[in-house]
Amino acid sequence: METIFNNEQYDFHPDAGNSYSVGWKVLKASFVELLVISIVYMFLSGPIGTIQWQLESFEWYAVPLVLFGITYGVFVGGPIQYGASWVFLKAVRGERIEVRDIFAVFQRNYWNAVIANVVVGIIIGMGFVMLIVPGIIFACRLAFVPYLVVDREMDVMDALRVSWDMTKGYGGQIFLMGLLIVPVVILGLICLGVGVVVSVMWISAAFAVIYHAVAKKDGIPELQYPPR
Repeated sequence: METIFNNEQYDFHPDAGNSYSVGWKVLKASFVELLVISIVYMFLSGPIGTIQWQLESFEWYAVPLVLFGITYGVFVGGPIQYGASWVFLKAVRGERIEVRDIFAVFQRNYWNAVIANVVVGIIIGMGFVMLIVPGIIFACRLAFVPYLVVDREMDVMDALRVSWDMTKGYGGQIFLMGLLIVPVVILGLICLGVGVVVSVMWISAAFAVIYHAVAKKDGIPELQYPPR
């Protein structure tokens, strides 16, 4: 893969503070490319926002739109989100990124991205129903699924299993990263609201950094299958 900058200059230590610090440096190094990717992603996520508005002001004539929004979110929005995560990971690794990379998931591992996004959402949702804490644990331990599905082209079960193994011992740091989202977004709002886009980009870069840092430090766990 073509390298656009040497990422060895960064200290990829898998903790929350360092992930946001390195994420900011990566963002500055590839700002224009990541900004374009983020704008494309937000534009393609538009129908999902429409369905959320319709659900808040539901009328019978909105049923087709609601059904379209759900279908779009499952089969297009989710995979596009996974593709955007992969683009940020490529930026973290210092690789050349292009707008078309956000659509690579449709060729690399589309159906596993669709199913994984739905399954992870259900698992986390059920966890939050179970007194919230399990949902937080599931969200932290399954945070690496998008990267594994697109970058490593794993199937759903393998990605869930490997993410669970990789995040062992790092759940607290990932949870702290989630908490830091609030002040980062607030900082973006203070910047006349325009900074929210940059804040979201920074958060995406930071999560890609901690995945890369863990993979670099501990490697990707080997999958062990029982004999048939």
